[in-house]
Amino acid sequence: MALKAWLKGILVASGLTITVTLAGAGFAWYQTQQAMVQPLQLAEPEEITLTRGANAGTLLADWEKAGWIDQRFWLRLVLKLQPELTAIKSGTYELAPDMTVAQALALLVAGDEKQFQITLVEGGTAKQWLAQVQAHPRIQTTLEDIAALDMALGLADQPVEGWLYPDTYAFTAGTTDLAILQRAFDQMESAVETVWAQRVKNLPIDTPYEMLILASIIEKETGKPEERRLVSSVFVNRLNKGMRLQTDPTVIYGVGEDYQGRITRKHLNTWTPYNTYRIHGLPPTPIANPSLASLQAAVNPEQSDYLYFVSKGDGSHQFSRTLREHNNAVNRYIRNR
Repeated sequence: MALKAWLKGILVASGLTITVTLAGAGFAWYQTQQAMVQPLQLAEPEEITLTRGANAGTLLADWEKAGWIDQRFWLRLVLKLQPELTAIKSGTYELAPDMTVAQALALLVAGDEKQFQITLVEGGTAKQWLAQVQAHPRIQTTLEDIAALDMALGLADQPVEGWLYPDTYAFTAGTTDLAILQRAFDQMESAVETVWAQRVKNLPIDTPYEMLILASIIEKETGKPEERRLVSSVFVNRLNKGMRLQTDPTVIYGVGEDYQGRITRKHLNTWTPYNTYRIHGLPPTPIANPSLASLQAAVNPEQSDYLYFVSKGDGSHQFSRTLREHNNAVNRYIRNR
């Protein structure tokens, strides 16, 4: 009887131990789950940058010190039970106030870095865009000047002017200026190839590069998108007749820094390779980076017999067939302002 009682006592004690152990494990599991689903205590989005070799445990300690999380003990236990959560990647990230600890760690493990954006607006020059890109605080500067960009893009015979596609480019922190502009160059190359293949017949331009030059002039002369093909028709008609283009944006591009916001008679009379009041045909290079719409207008102009246009002062133009009509329009919209 004594032996039976002793064995029964042992079994009861063992059962109690197992019950306590299971209860403890259940409590620990519950606490770790609660710790992982707790929202980050942020009043607004926070940007963080992790360097190479960043440690998840140290990161949690920093978050606790900043008041973003609590229950770090249970979170460290999670990292031991789920070591894959420690494989956080270097980079710049944005943490949102409604994000849980689990979501934040998943973001860092996936390397889903914050995306920044830069918009290169049609009609800008390569020099302007290079300065804009290099002024962005999240873009790393590697290019010394436009000549360095030409060399990096492999443009031995042509300058980069005109060869950059206007668009909004997304990137991560630390992306280089060359990487952004290489994307713009690749996109413009593709657009030029596509649009040139869609050109109409009997144009007074013979190469994709001449299309790019003409498109850049159309871009600078167009204030309203719906007028692009009409503006193109004027230039195409003048080229077909052997008339000079006589377009102010080419003059402005040619005089460079001498232009101070107002074109003068001196500018019009100054000979440069870009002064289309003094030269016949197209200038030697584009004068800006044109939009896709301007490329398309260059090779598919409106059918018209217009040879002149003048700004109305509201972004639109008055188009004329004869010099007399044009002079009347100039008197109306320019001289009588």
